[in-house]
This record gives sequence, C-alpha cells and structure tokens, in this order.
Amino acid sequence: MSELTLTNDNFESEVIQSNIPVLIDFWAEWCMPCRTISPLVEEIAKDYEGKLKVGKINVDENPELAGRFNIISIPTLMVVKGGEVVNQQAGAGSKAAIEALFKDQL
Repeated sequence: MSELTLTNDNFESEVIQSNIPVLIDFWAEWCMPCRTISPLVEEIAKDYEGKLKVGKINVDENPELAGRFNIISIPTLMVVKGGEVVNQQAGAGSKAAIEALFKDQL
C-alpha cells in the first residue's frame, strides 16, 4: 500500500477511526527536508503494510489540519493510535529514527 493523501474530507475515517496506528507526514512541496524523507516514508508504507497506515498532509493545501495539531515546523511526523496522538517528531531523520516513533505501537 502506498501513502494516503490525507485531507479534511478523509481525516476522520482514515486516521481517527483507523484500527491500526497511523504515521502522518506533514509536508509541503517547497520543503527540501520534506523531500529528503519522502522516500523513507514511502519505504515504511510498503514495509509495514497491514500493520501501519501511512498518510501525508500537505500543509499548504490543508492548513486547518496543520493548525489543529499546532504544526509550526515541517516536516513533522506524527503517530496516531486509537484517535490519539501518541508520538511526534519535527525535522528530518533517518529511517530508523522514523521507525522508532511507531514501533512500540504495533
């Protein structure tokens, strides 16, 4: 499964009501660190298919969602489980650092 594009329209059903943890990548097209981690996030989506849902929120197209979670720096990675934010990291990181955000939630 590839990454989901998350918007106001599908956030509730894809994230809040998800029965598995969700890794959310808050990003923007112009953000170079976002582009740097994008292939890692894509790999994680494939590696953890069925165990972890991976979605991307473009902060320029969905400012309401960025505001809802007080996103002030991108990239920000957030893990949501059971409708609650359980972990969060701002800035680019290695694949291992990203996996450390959600591994204990699987």
